[in-house]
Amino acid sequence: MIFLKAFLVGGLICVVGQLLIDFTKLTPARILVLFVVMGVVLGGLGLYQPLVDWAGAGATVPLTGFGNALAQGVKKAIEEKGALGIITGPMTAASAGITVALVSGLITSFVTKPRSK
Repeated sequence: MIFLKAFLVGGLICVVGQLLIDFTKLTPARILVLFVVMGVVLGGLGLYQPLVDWAGAGATVPLTGFGNALAQGVKKAIEEKGALGIITGPMTAASAGITVALVSGLITSFVTKPRSK
């Protein structure tokens, strides 16, 4: 059942993104930033965690989940380090995902050959 929940929630988030692309003048980059900011705001207010608990990867994999991870990292770091946690928290919470993205890009650049359009 968790797979169905993840599929529904992740799919719904993607549908919202597609609707924003189709019916607004927002660029894809702005929509991505909007999703991350929404995740931060909802995570900071404690509203995103129940969705994560219910849908699992359907809520953590999209960009809103990345924003939520940043917010949770800030909360935890502020409790441990005070105001310094505002800076260190997001980097600590997102370091694994950022590292995987960088290493994957590096490996892809070694394996593929660029071509001009």
